[in-house]
Amino acid sequence: MSGAPDPEVVELATKVFDLARRGEAGQLAAYVDAGVPANLTNDRGDTLVMLASYHGHAEAVQALIARGADADRTNDRGQTPLAGAVFKGEEAVIRALLAGGADPAAGTPSAMDTARMFGKAELVELFSAG
Repeated sequence: MSGAPDPEVVELATKVFDLARRGEAGQLAAYVDAGVPANLTNDRGDTLVMLASYHGHAEAVQALIARGADADRTNDRGQTPLAGAVFKGEEAVIRALLAGGADPAAGTPSAMDTARMFGKAELVELFSAG
């Protein structure tokens, strides 16, 4: 057995990551329900939640978290989905992540640090209230 990944598995993973980027919540949910890991990561450690968050898809984020995806899982650079959503200014995603248990203090820089860095006082306040 060779160490090379199965081309069909690679193709499926690529498709699922694309669904997360596009926010295809229903299709993502169906794949996870069929056995695709909710915390599947790409070669940079980005989870499906990270990709959906960064691209502004709150419904996809909610669908993934509801199926066991970790809202705080960091990528290889120590970034969380919440910090990415703060950076991109995705308020609906921020709220979906917080509802899913995301920690504003997790990651480097954390979502709290990112909010402070970009002068987003309303988010600093929101994170402090939690």
